[in-house]
Amino acid sequence: MDIFDILTMLGGLCLFLFGMDVMGQALERRAGGALRTLLGRLTSNRLAGLLTGLCVTAVIQSSSATTVMVVGFVNSALMTLRQAIGVIMGANIGTTVTAWILSLGGISGDNLLLQLLKPTSFTPVLALIGIIMTMTGKGSKRRDTGTILLGFATLMFGMDTMSDAVSGLADVPAFQQMFILFKNPILGVLAGAILTAIIQSSSASVGILQALAVTGQVSLGAAIPIIMGQNIGTCITALLSSFGTNKNARRAALVHLSFNVIGTTLCLILFSVVKYLFMPPLFDNAANFISIAVAHSVFNVFCTVVLFPMAGFLEKLVIRLVPDSKEKDAVAELDERLLATPPIALQRSHNLVVEMMEASLSALRGGIKSLRGYSSELAEEICAAEEKTDHYEDILGTYLVKLSSRQISASDNAEAAKLLRMIGDFERISDHGVNLLKSAEEMNEKKIKFTEAAEGELDVILGAANEILELTHRAFADNDIDAALSVEPLEQVIDILKEKLRAQHIGRMQRGECTIDAGFVWSDLLTNIGRTSDHCSNIAACVIDMASNNMNLHESIRAFRNESPNFRTKFEEYSKKYTIA
Repeated sequence: MDIFDILTMLGGLCLFLFGMDVMGQALERRAGGALRTLLGRLTSNRLAGLLTGLCVTAVIQSSSATTVMVVGFVNSALMTLRQAIGVIMGANIGTTVTAWILSLGGISGDNLLLQLLKPTSFTPVLALIGIIMTMTGKGSKRRDTGTILLGFATLMFGMDTMSDAVSGLADVPAFQQMFILFKNPILGVLAGAILTAIIQSSSASVGILQALAVTGQVSLGAAIPIIMGQNIGTCITALLSSFGTNKNARRAALVHLSFNVIGTTLCLILFSVVKYLFMPPLFDNAANFISIAVAHSVFNVFCTVVLFPMAGFLEKLVIRLVPDSKEKDAVAELDERLLATPPIALQRSHNLVVEMMEASLSALRGGIKSLRGYSSELAEEICAAEEKTDHYEDILGTYLVKLSSRQISASDNAEAAKLLRMIGDFERISDHGVNLLKSAEEMNEKKIKFTEAAEGELDVILGAANEILELTHRAFADNDIDAALSVEPLEQVIDILKEKLRAQHIGRMQRGECTIDAGFVWSDLLTNIGRTSDHCSNIAACVIDMASNNMNLHESIRAFRNESPNFRTKFEEYSKKYTIA
């Protein structure tokens, strides 16, 4: 083996790791909705958590990514420590899928069918299909599918290149001696742990071991301890990601480490007993692609079966290692670890926008309530809700911009853009709530009273304002399209009411029935209510756009006004409901 073989091996390794990364990211984008569904179905049932971890890891091809995601979930209080344990165990089984995919490279034989199953036979075809889909695909799903095929082809090509480059190591005495040394189980575990900790992927390190197995110098007895060590090495990613998190998130990372260390210790003891007492000839046989995949799967399934009933013990162990303190544990509202899984980060952002909406509408409703009965307690509640909304706008705006800058699907990118628009509308609604509060404070301080006619008119428009807030809440929180379609006609009715009430109040001032101060307050009230309804209209249009995958907000509103018979029906219904003499 010369310098050129070493360079070829390094090139193959780089292609292998690059292909795995590209394929994993494309799979993640392609399965974005499925990942959100899996998260939504997660319950306190440990078995459900295990299946979730298994499925997510099988999809994104990385147990490290899954455990980092779990740390982020726990840090954001989206998942309890107990739920996390099941998911982490499932991730260890899910990661074995990669070894089975790579084992296709070990197929040999003269049979035509077997030859067609070899990656060197079908990956060029997959690469051709992938590049055509990527370059000509109009939809993001088609392009993502093409990227998955290209990533897989690159991964397998890198694996094949690596295998060919290292085949010359079979004649290198130092290489032979190294794997004789690894027959010591403890050294094998250390080697597997160190290699995996460096590249931070147990799937990749298993692939490298499979590539080295083509030399015929890697015995099954040497490969098994290395596989055990790989499970310990992969914990480094979750441990690093847990720095700066709350106690439960650090505990989740320690569960991953404890589970793999205990599982490896048990298996290492069992392996050593079998090896040194019974000395089975199987352990001296040369390992190959299939035997490594089998050993990897058996080890991970065995550890899970043995330790799954001990989940309670693992929970108590990590709580003892990271004990509770008197200080209250902080919860991350938007954990940047979730950005590694954009569909989940987007779902978390959506949930937080719902909380922002609750605060925003609470501020506006409080402002309306203050017009009928001002109190300092109510004023404090309104201001607190407005401050909360401002805080949400700051953190969500920054987070969604970061999310949009990542490689995400077109549908996720469109939804992130809609949420960015909406948070601005929700923030302005809370501001209008504070403005109404200021009007109530002015009326309270200056003893301003409206006329009886003005009070009756105010009841009408405030009733319409309360209803449009309720419709907006249902439209966004429940994705209720019928409620969203009802917002625009009501907004039109409020606009007409606003102009009528402004004109009638001017008439009262001209007749000397009310004061100039009352007129200024009245004008401010109508302006804030009118602008609130405009923001509600924008939010409803965004909900409709999300449902129809349309990005043109104003086009949606115009089309609904001009073309929908439902608009005219609703408009007439609200006009009758909110009418003034």
